[in-house]
Amino acid sequence: MKSQFSLTSLFSGLTKGYWWGALFLWLLIVAPAQASLILRVAIQEGVNQVKVGSTTRALVRDGSSGEILGEIPGMDGFAAQPSGNKVALSKWQANDIIIEPSANGYVWIGDRWYRGSAMLISRKGSVTAVNYVDLEQYLYSVLGAEMSGNWPQEALKAQAVAARSYALHQRQQAGNGIYDLDDTQGSQVYKGLETESSGTYAAVDATKDQVLTYQGQVILAVFHSSSGGHTENVEEVWSQPLPYLRGVPDFDQGSPVFEWSKTFTRSQLNGLISGVGNIIELTPQRKTTFGSIVSMKVVGDQGSKVLSGDALREVLGLKSNRFMVVPVNNSKNPTAFEVKGRGFGHAIGLSQWGAYNLAQQGYKYEQILAYYYRGVNLAKIQVQ
Repeated sequence: MKSQFSLTSLFSGLTKGYWWGALFLWLLIVAPAQASLILRVAIQEGVNQVKVGSTTRALVRDGSSGEILGEIPGMDGFAAQPSGNKVALSKWQANDIIIEPSANGYVWIGDRWYRGSAMLISRKGSVTAVNYVDLEQYLYSVLGAEMSGNWPQEALKAQAVAARSYALHQRQQAGNGIYDLDDTQGSQVYKGLETESSGTYAAVDATKDQVLTYQGQVILAVFHSSSGGHTENVEEVWSQPLPYLRGVPDFDQGSPVFEWSKTFTRSQLNGLISGVGNIIELTPQRKTTFGSIVSMKVVGDQGSKVLSGDALREVLGLKSNRFMVVPVNNSKNPTAFEVKGRGFGHAIGLSQWGAYNLAQQGYKYEQILAYYYRGVNLAKIQVQ
């Protein structure tokens, strides 16, 4: 199988537009790059092949010993694949392989450019690719992926502090030995250089090293897009009560996801929820204080079943658990159902659209954070 490919065409594809070409040049010359704490972010996990490369000449190291195995030229790419219990990259094989760009170059992993270096890890006949990246530089990308670099700076600063706190909390509490976080909504969305901008640089740099703490510990600073009017008490959605994650009235009115609806024919719903025959009604069994579905009873002409709000949200592809289901024609034998909902996400902690609106009203990021995370302190981490 051919393992080498050209990154030049991929790079030119990214730089076809003038604006992106100018941004990339600005990244090379201007964007700040200060050493800090290193995060391990899983980009590709358990795959049969992952493409890697570098904008500059890159050293190839044995991940276990640190020994230099060789180097790859800039703008050349290779496909890393499992080989027995090892990773094979071109002519090299090792249990783990590091791709380390020179001269502040960028590393290609899968289908994007990233700062830092790449670790290729062999596990159970597959390859996992992990980006080793400076925490502050990681946040340059996260802000643009989770919000938008064009949002008000005070909202972006609030997001920066929350995202930094969340990343450090996960690094301390939930690391699995291979990586600290992944790049999905399950952790924080991270897309490398693609989502960096002058707005994200400014917000991250202005809040450098700042985190939220409660009783001296970095908090679990979770966040969501929009609650639909009121955030949740964490223990009503998840199991562990945390004193700083309390429900508060939200300021997300007017957001694109404040209210939404989705309609299903009965045959569509029957295909998604089996075991009860033709569905007649869906009735909430248990709700949180502020209206999110914890469990829902589904009644059909051949029986009934109870589903959790999370399960129903997933199977129906809904934006949140804050919804109600009503028959379209209000009959005892409905042919369609409308799901009317509010918000996007779990509704715990910082509301991104709430932060947006508060920033538009002139509130500072410290005030926004203190509102959504109760009783916390703003502190600076000491990087060692």
